[in-house]
Amino acid sequence: MRRSVYPIRIALSVGLSAGLSAISLPAWPAEAPPVAPPVAPVRPVTDTYFGVPVVDNYRYLENLKDPEVQDWMKAQAAYTRTVIDRIPGRLALANKIQSLLGKDITRGRFVQRGERLFYFLREPGANLPKLAYRDGVRGEEHILVDPAKLAKDPAHHVALDWYSPSPDGRYVAYGVSAGGSEQSVLQVLEVKTGTNLGETIDRTSGCVVSWNKDNQSFFYLRYPKPGPDTPPAQTLYNAVTFLHKLGEHADGEGDSPVFGRGVATGLDVPEGQGTYVLLSQDSDYAVAVASHNMDNNPNTFYVAPLDQIRGPQTPWQKIAAPEDGVTDVQMHGDRLYFLSEKGASRFQILSTPLVHPDIDHADAIFPEGPNVIDSFAAAGDGLYVSVRAGASFQLQRVSYDGRDPQVIALPFAGTIYGLTTDSERPGVMFNLQGWVKAPRELVYDPATKVAADTGLIPPARVESQDLEAHDEFATSYDGTQIPVSIIARKGAKLDASHPTIVFGYASYGISLDPFFDPAWQAWISEGGIIAISHMRGGGEYGDAWHRAGQKLWKINTNLDFIASAQHMIDRHYTQSKYLAANSASAGGIVMGGAITIDPGLFRVVLDDVGVSDSLRSETEPNGPPNVPEFGSTSTEEGFHALYSMSAYAHLHDGTPYPAIMYTTGANDPRVSSWHMLKMAARTQAATSSGRPVLLRVDFDAGHGIGSGLSQYASQLADEWAFALWQMGEPGFQPKH
Repeated sequence: MRRSVYPIRIALSVGLSAGLSAISLPAWPAEAPPVAPPVAPVRPVTDTYFGVPVVDNYRYLENLKDPEVQDWMKAQAAYTRTVIDRIPGRLALANKIQSLLGKDITRGRFVQRGERLFYFLREPGANLPKLAYRDGVRGEEHILVDPAKLAKDPAHHVALDWYSPSPDGRYVAYGVSAGGSEQSVLQVLEVKTGTNLGETIDRTSGCVVSWNKDNQSFFYLRYPKPGPDTPPAQTLYNAVTFLHKLGEHADGEGDSPVFGRGVATGLDVPEGQGTYVLLSQDSDYAVAVASHNMDNNPNTFYVAPLDQIRGPQTPWQKIAAPEDGVTDVQMHGDRLYFLSEKGASRFQILSTPLVHPDIDHADAIFPEGPNVIDSFAAAGDGLYVSVRAGASFQLQRVSYDGRDPQVIALPFAGTIYGLTTDSERPGVMFNLQGWVKAPRELVYDPATKVAADTGLIPPARVESQDLEAHDEFATSYDGTQIPVSIIARKGAKLDASHPTIVFGYASYGISLDPFFDPAWQAWISEGGIIAISHMRGGGEYGDAWHRAGQKLWKINTNLDFIASAQHMIDRHYTQSKYLAANSASAGGIVMGGAITIDPGLFRVVLDDVGVSDSLRSETEPNGPPNVPEFGSTSTEEGFHALYSMSAYAHLHDGTPYPAIMYTTGANDPRVSSWHMLKMAARTQAATSSGRPVLLRVDFDAGHGIGSGLSQYASQLADEWAFALWQMGEPGFQPKH
């Protein structure tokens, strides 16, 4: 199951920053650009929600197809480019970031089919990952799909979105999309010959493909074809699961629907973003999932015998609704194993027979404990469970009857990503990494009881011994202790001199677990420090921690972030003139809080593809799936929740706001570009500080997913150079 609509690894791949002198802005060079970015006309629209009038001065910017809006957006982007390109240290910083990111081979997103391993490969210097495979860990590497060869012209790139091999490893279904749009087109290739079959099925964004045992057919999700009057909020909603047979209905038209809202009369399938079917090669059952937001929050689950799946006549039996707290499922033989938060804030793994499933009377296989269960996977010899234990993870193995749990020794403390198992083979493969530890791909063999390095990810040349990471605790407004992870050069002095970026996300119960980003070394080499705030709204302490940062309680998330930033000042790591905030996507709510709650605390805010006008989110393509997380304006409580977290609604004229860079991708399917357009227009009109407010637009990108390494490096360089200029760093000051 997909982890989140707003992937945190993308959110963390945005800029770090610091602040400017409190006295005055650095002067422009003699050949100065315009003194201000292009002005957006004010055309107020007033909406009244439950007796509360809300004025929107820039509603018209939501019409991204309007030539006037397009011209304004392009003029803003051109102005930003002019400003950034005048910063002297920007190019050298970009080269440094590119070098750090492009030195090492990376392999990930492994899928095992017998001895055959499939994975994404990024070679040194490559801009985009390729799809590759090998037979056995030591086998020869073969490239299956190189997206660089799929682009029609140099100005627009194509990215791999997802893939799914057949059980015998003979075929691979995969999705590609253009320009960061994530508008996937499903294709199928034969592995041995590398030949694409005739299948070309569109509207398969974020597709979950499950192959049947015959290796000739699979289930896949597809979104409805929008008509001329389809509102944007319905374009990525209520996807239906179809059955596709190789060689038939190459474009998907005519494939039989098997599950989804409206597919069968009498079958209650709730509204939501997507539906999909899950299979296991050692089970004769299928599990169907109706997922409101394509994530691992509680969803609705159904089960049916695999041999009784007959289109709309399939006898799906509903076994769990969202209130039942089931977040993930695995099948093994005739039993269902599931992760549940009901009555267990830190989660538990339970089991029930598939022939007569009863989750209310399920057997406890892995009971709730003091630590949070992050994920689990079914292998031939038992369940492998990843457990979040403080700042690092444990890997445990438990038999299918719940007996004999074992803790597996790991070579270092870090985060476990991507449990890779085969239901018919013993053992597990997984990724282990940390804030200052580069990824290793390990394999655990239950026969030897050793977790060994596979060598699939070679030792990183960019792993530095000069860095260290540790955790501290900030005290929030109500006394709650908020973990803060701090990454810095060893021996960094507590002299309040360090440009410091505080990052936070805290939505959907997603935890900011340690991971390795070599680009951070470019920031730290400038004397910088990185601080990660683990606020309420994330999942660091389980479901209760998540719920404490939702809807009306979202204010906790913002105030926890403010407390984390203040902690860095109180501990003398930094001071306000060297302090910056950064996040992305749903983290835009946090950036909005950083701008509006205490405008004087941060000198720089970097808000990337961020949610800012929460009151209007339901009108965009990815809006309705997010109602369970943030609320809906259709209810009074939902309105007040969204209004309180909407930074756009709380900007006030004449306020000295920080220096700000808003970034967006013109093809963003998750947070529509108009969020950043409206926020930039309103902030530029409101601020009295004289500090720049910039809008950066990448017209060949979306939400950051599918962007190339060069795009990532360019954005980091723009944001960091902007920050270093604003903090007064000598090497980043435009000449007088």
